[in-house]
Amino acid sequence: MLDIEAKIGIIEKENNESVMKVSPSSAEITSGKEKCIRLQVDFDNVRKRTEKEKLNIRSDAQGEVIESLLPVVDSFERAKQQVQPETDKEKKIDTGYQGIYKHFADMMRSLQVAAVPTVGKPFDPSLHEAIAREESPEYKEGIVIQEFRRGFLLGNRLIRPAAVKVSSGLGSKKASVGAEQPATTAGMD
Repeated sequence: MLDIEAKIGIIEKENNESVMKVSPSSAEITSGKEKCIRLQVDFDNVRKRTEKEKLNIRSDAQGEVIESLLPVVDSFERAKQQVQPETDKEKKIDTGYQGIYKHFADMMRSLQVAAVPTVGKPFDPSLHEAIAREESPEYKEGIVIQEFRRGFLLGNRLIRPAAVKVSSGLGSKKASVGAEQPATTAGMD
């Protein structure tokens, strides 16, 4: 029995020595697993942040390109209001010209560019730039009565505010003959 107890003692001693040797390795493994998990989380965060930044850069670049094209839209709209073709040749030129403008407007729509609603809508300083106020028997106070320059949205983001005239409500004056009528706009409605 002593012999068995001595062998058990030796085995327990060897077991304790083995546990002491394995404990640091086990702690290192646990620490390594935690570091690996933290690195995976950090990597996922960097990947998500990079994707978001990439989308923001793309959106900003798209907005800048569209903003640089808006004077072209303005020129087409001014020309459409001013040109009155009389001869067949002039009508053909105007038809071709309007076809180009329609194609351009369709392309802008496909990029989710939309005109800011103006005439007859309440003035919204986040969408409109008021450049004039005028009494109006037709419109209540604070309603847009004329558009001078179209504003545009890219999705929900304002690219350019609409330059508008806003009603100051009914005044003491009565509407005169030939009073300014609200501007009608063509294009990307």
